[in-house]
Amino acid sequence: MSTNWIVKHFDDLSASELYALLALREEVFVLEQQCLYRDLDGLDQRCFHLLGWQGTRLVAYCRLMPAGLKYAEASIGRVVTPLDVRAQGHGRMLMRQALRFMGQYYPFEDVVISAQQYLENFYTSFGFVTESEPYDEDGIPHIQMRWKEEF
Repeated sequence: MSTNWIVKHFDDLSASELYALLALREEVFVLEQQCLYRDLDGLDQRCFHLLGWQGTRLVAYCRLMPAGLKYAEASIGRVVTPLDVRAQGHGRMLMRQALRFMGQYYPFEDVVISAQQYLENFYTSFGFVTESEPYDEDGIPHIQMRWKEEF
């Protein structure tokens, strides 16, 4: 089954789309990873949201942030796929779509991410470069990484 990709600003999300993305974030980050953190951090309203749908099921999601919101540079965050569809390529498709979007809407800007450390090789495969030593974020080791658009 093919994946239907949509990008919407927060204000354009339907109630059903918003519910689906928040439910997926909770399912993975809070329940699966057993991490109590403030998911509703006040940033969603100023972001674009990239959603990958297979039929009526959300199988991939991330939040696309403009420069100056979390970092001086643009950023991708809340990168997530459901446990039962991992290793099927949805995460790779999601990151390709996210980087393409960032290049369109935030051209000539670096992209900075706070990546869970165990995913360092995954992000490196897209051209991200590690910029920091591991640090704790909500009880999970993270690293800061940067992607530079090639001109």
